[in-house]
Amino acid sequence: MISTLLVANRGEIACRVFRTCRELGIGTVAVHSDADAGALHTRLADASVRLPGTAPADTYLRGDLIVKAALAAGADAVHPGYGFLSENAGFARAVQDAGLVWIGPPPDAIEAMASKTRAKRLMGIQPLTEVTEITEADLPVLVKAAAGGGGRGMRVVRHLADLDGQLAAARAEAASAFGDGEVFVEPYVENGRHVEVQILADTHGTVWPLGTRDCSLQRRHQKVIEEAPAPGLAGGLERELHALAVRAARAVDYVGAGTVEFLVADGKAHFLEMNTRLQVEHPVTEAVFGLDLVAEQIRVAEGHALDADPPHARGHAIEARLYAEDPARDWSPQTGRLHRLTVPDGVRLDTGYTDGDEIGVHYDAMLAKVVSYAPTRTEALRRLASALERAAIHGPVTNRDLLVRSLRHPEFTAARMDTGFYDRHLPDLTEPSPDPHATLAAALAQAVGRSRFGGWRNVPSQPQTKRYLMAGEEHEARYRHTRQGLEADGVRVVHAEADLVILEVDGVRRRFEVSRHGDQVYVNTTALTALPRFPDPTTQHAPGSLLAPMPGTVVRVADGLTAGTPVKAGDPLLWLEAMKMQHKITAPVTGTLSELRAVPGQQVEPGSLLAVVTETS
Repeated sequence: MISTLLVANRGEIACRVFRTCRELGIGTVAVHSDADAGALHTRLADASVRLPGTAPADTYLRGDLIVKAALAAGADAVHPGYGFLSENAGFARAVQDAGLVWIGPPPDAIEAMASKTRAKRLMGIQPLTEVTEITEADLPVLVKAAAGGGGRGMRVVRHLADLDGQLAAARAEAASAFGDGEVFVEPYVENGRHVEVQILADTHGTVWPLGTRDCSLQRRHQKVIEEAPAPGLAGGLERELHALAVRAARAVDYVGAGTVEFLVADGKAHFLEMNTRLQVEHPVTEAVFGLDLVAEQIRVAEGHALDADPPHARGHAIEARLYAEDPARDWSPQTGRLHRLTVPDGVRLDTGYTDGDEIGVHYDAMLAKVVSYAPTRTEALRRLASALERAAIHGPVTNRDLLVRSLRHPEFTAARMDTGFYDRHLPDLTEPSPDPHATLAAALAQAVGRSRFGGWRNVPSQPQTKRYLMAGEEHEARYRHTRQGLEADGVRVVHAEADLVILEVDGVRRRFEVSRHGDQVYVNTTALTALPRFPDPTTQHAPGSLLAPMPGTVVRVADGLTAGTPVKAGDPLLWLEAMKMQHKITAPVTGTLSELRAVPGQQVEPGSLLAVVTETS
């Protein structure tokens, strides 16, 4: 019987495993890098162990240090979570060799499925590994990392001339994320659906196929919205997916929780890979089957047998991944302090952050998973969209608005989505739609908060003004202090306090909850930046300046690029690496590169000047 469990991971998944351990009466141990010393998962655990290392992003890849930490803390089991070492057969063996219980499949099963190329051969599929064999007739193709997942090391190639560059970028990204730069190439199926089957197997020969999940809404081949069951599948196709998933599990004598992934197109299933771990999206399966998959993983590791038949699925569940990123700026990750994160009652929130935590550059940009469950898909969609719309998220820019619009998009509500959803709809889904009264509400709240006597004057005067940056544009709010209180043109100020403003517009009253953190102001779900009355001219940059959108490392500058080089709008100039992903920085206009500050290996902060492109007149 397991008494104390160490989670060889961080953030949300560590917190989620600890929650189940508390319910089962199992003690918990966290490990952490220096960057995570005060992270939520370390605070929730009964004990925590620092993992020494100079590179925070690589600390959780040190399996030897994690095993040592487990032994030092008196743990008798290790749960790998997902990512990092969760699909590393060598780490699983090291855990077992140390006399610890491994909460996962046998190392041989991990090894058989860890490499996507080996997994495909096991399922009777021959991947393209010799890239010299690829011709124009094979395009488009998908370059994929043989190890790991999460969209890292994946590139779509539509032109043969781009193949070598995309292979090099994929290898670099895969090596950085998984410590393994092996990649392979496979045909790219356009407009397919990403459908997967959750499996659970015990040591007594029972394998449960726990329904299907649809994970088609993806950015950069990384899932954004997932649901269970996958809607609109014909009964015959669903049975085929279940049979293939069980076949894959039995082929490697699988034990524990795992996922078999497919691309479904034209009514046919194409095997993608098997993930020999718990998936990020496992909560939707838990909701429809009434299971705790982490608890089941632990019971299976303790030798308990599953029932002969799995439980029946009921209802529908949908999960949205809340990322600290800006979808309108090429999904660029965002950093900074998370001042507040709350969601309404009625939905599940899985997160590794709490109010006041810092969102750093070293790890994945996911802040939380928000999950809804209801008897029908329509009800689950409505519940999740409403909860996200009303959530208080104060801090770095997030994809919240994109999630709400995606959940309400007619293509998604009708279950006609595929993996190209964001390629088609991203511009519309990220079109700014600021609240026209948010700036006035912010200004009135600030006026009340700073004025002891209300600011009333006996003689008429010019309106008071305050300026804010909202959705990338500058807005000005005007109001007056009168004998009757605060007034503004076109609206009636019903109530004004530092944290609540009520305005009446055309007979309709609206409430505006206002929060302020430094120069950042949040009015309901609208984020604003208060601008100084007198801007500092020294902070201005020349037109055409390219500023770092995030903290990161310059990993590459375009070949032959020097000051004086002519460039076209959209030309790639350099690449930044942040959160284990590479981000391309392109020329904003057509002209001449008049200045190049960035050099490979350079660490940059947000707003750092990278280059200047002088536009052709």
